[in-house]
Amino acid sequence: MKRAILTGATGAVGSALIKELIKNNIEVLVLCRENSVRNCNIPIHPLVTKEYCDLSELNVVTNKTGKDWDVFFHFAWLGTTGAARNDMYLQNQNVRYALDAVAAAKRFGCHAFIGAGSQAEYGQVEGLLTPETPAFPEMGYGIGKLCAGQMTREYAHQLGMKHVWVRILSIYGPNDGIQSMVMSTIARLKNGDVPQFTKGEQMWDYLYSGDAAEAFWLLGEKGHDGKVYVLGSGKARPLAEYIKEIRDTVNPNAEIALGAIPYGEKQVMHLQADISELEKDTEWNPKTSFKSGIKTIVEEE
Repeated sequence: MKRAILTGATGAVGSALIKELIKNNIEVLVLCRENSVRNCNIPIHPLVTKEYCDLSELNVVTNKTGKDWDVFFHFAWLGTTGAARNDMYLQNQNVRYALDAVAAAKRFGCHAFIGAGSQAEYGQVEGLLTPETPAFPEMGYGIGKLCAGQMTREYAHQLGMKHVWVRILSIYGPNDGIQSMVMSTIARLKNGDVPQFTKGEQMWDYLYSGDAAEAFWLLGEKGHDGKVYVLGSGKARPLAEYIKEIRDTVNPNAEIALGAIPYGEKQVMHLQADISELEKDTEWNPKTSFKSGIKTIVEEE
């Protein structure tokens, strides 16, 4: 891979992937919204070029670079938080945009399409998540991701491109959304608030965005056509341990209210990625401890 295209480049994984690609001397074309306030998250570098393109314009965007590109990474997705996650019309539109991204990849000369899926594709599942774990999503977001993964695979193959789909678990890192547990907890502790949580007995799998970026780069190089990979650290710890590590990094004397919020009716108590296929095909393994990742976020803010 010498050249790569990205959508959704302003989030935690997308912005980290750009840095990873730069590190490996790969030219990057970012397709992004012109009016996005998050465009400042896109690294400025001679290898990085921005082209303004809304998701709704993916079906008409053309290759003006005079170059053939290699891999298309599709991260952009609308309605990832709150009530929008269950907006069926919006999530259905995301599937259309994903198909438009495949067609755009072909127009740019790409030989591979790599899409970002989600643990939400599995629905109410407990324990170790593998590519073969039955997927029965319950929310529009998960249904849309599952559908997009399957339809983009078929469409990519129709157009003669390799297809890889990555079901992401809980990623944290710089440029993550403020709604996430990690970022909202850091913000509340910095503001002197007392963040409230459940008892935190859930066994959770967190992966640092820089490690996720390396995995995506390696999948661009070595990912097997037609495969689904599950992306996480491969290890699960009680959520309370993560919360205490955030507190100890931001302000060891701060108060946190574990047990102040009851568990939800459908609370999943154990999520963990089986990363054996990812390790086998790419020789990737996570390197950043949760504590180290949190320290990086706090220092960069």
